[in-house]
Amino acid sequence: MRITRTARLAAAGLALSLTLAACSSDSESNNTPKPDTTTAGEKVSLDFWTWAPNMDKVVELWNQENPDIQVTVNKQDGGDGAMTKFLTAIKAGSGAPDVMQAEYQVIPTLVSSDALADVSAYVSEETKADFSAGTWNAVTLGTDAVYAIPQDAGPMMFFYRADVFENLGIEVPTTWDEYADAARKINAADPKVYLGTFSANDAGWFKGLATQAGASWWSMDAAAGSWGVHIDEEPTQRVAKYWGDLVEEGVINNKPMYTPEWNAALNDGTEVGWLSAVWAPGVLAGNAPDTAGKWKAAPMPQWDASAPATGAWGGSSTAVSSQSKNPEAATKFVTWLNTNPDAVKAMVKEAGIYPASLSASAAALSEPPAFFSNQPDFYTVAGEVAATENPFTAGPNVNFAFESYKGEFAKAAEAKSSAKFLDALKAIQSGTVSDMENTGFTVK
Repeated sequence: MRITRTARLAAAGLALSLTLAACSSDSESNNTPKPDTTTAGEKVSLDFWTWAPNMDKVVELWNQENPDIQVTVNKQDGGDGAMTKFLTAIKAGSGAPDVMQAEYQVIPTLVSSDALADVSAYVSEETKADFSAGTWNAVTLGTDAVYAIPQDAGPMMFFYRADVFENLGIEVPTTWDEYADAARKINAADPKVYLGTFSANDAGWFKGLATQAGASWWSMDAAAGSWGVHIDEEPTQRVAKYWGDLVEEGVINNKPMYTPEWNAALNDGTEVGWLSAVWAPGVLAGNAPDTAGKWKAAPMPQWDASAPATGAWGGSSTAVSSQSKNPEAATKFVTWLNTNPDAVKAMVKEAGIYPASLSASAAALSEPPAFFSNQPDFYTVAGEVAATENPFTAGPNVNFAFESYKGEFAKAAEAKSSAKFLDALKAIQSGTVSDMENTGFTVK
């Protein structure tokens, strides 16, 4: 999900002083939660906006156990509409919910809009320790503030046709060099078959690959009053050159994902691998039903096998609105929702999420996805991968950068030129910096 450009500009157009105050844990921050206005013994009612399916069934467990803090689920359509509606209510000063589901990538924009409360005063170290460093960074922006509790995660993994690898005598790659070798062998055996594709229409996918390499595209210096933009730097350059080289060599496809052609290639065996996230089994089951039981999942190939790492593609959190009159009660609820074993198990069953909680996910994910019934340890592998997620800080104009990615890398992929892959990074970096400066941010 991405917010609309209108919503992004509304957020980014705020004064820089507001942005930096919102992104710090200073007691004077506009995001510091207001004290609860209820008196002892008074019942609290919380409004929860979410697009996750069947969340009302999960919340019913909370309401049964907490008669004094009742939560009402307000189902949203998700996507641009949900974020625009939320930001509009914040700007109007009324109508915003107490609790809002928010994707990690839009948190900087919501913080810049003074839409989320810093609830660090109500969050324990035990809660913090229940999430990977990378996931926790996404809800704190690298500060001492806490703007949300992680809900679901999208750690990236390598999905491959085990039967094809076995038939060709290819070992599952553990490094990116080995992945490139496997791609060459598979394509040499049949020029119509590819191990994967470079997708110019999926900025979140590429961001995840860059994160694994150590990239974080934005940084914030509250003391200096500035942002940093780090897109065109070594980690992402390394990733771009790697994929540019493979596309130029012709051993990896260069067509976008999520097209009828890509779906058909997964199903007919002309695409036999996918670098995706833990939620991939659902997509494969829908797009490649004829291949059920032939796929397996493994950790991502590594740049440094001695220091396993992965990036994330997707995922969302549950945040407390800056306009909530009961931030402490709201934080108690969102913490329960995302860390309580019964709540997490219910979300897995009813909403189909992959939980971000490290402790609760193991019990909730005891059986592999049906599409991967041939791999009983699917979630064991996923859990080990999730714990290695690198941190990534998004910026207030992430939407602009993601849209730029699609345009610039589409041209590079079409040209099948490694040099143009690096040129694409330069263009995205320059455009992102200019866009931030034009909307009132200081970029250092």
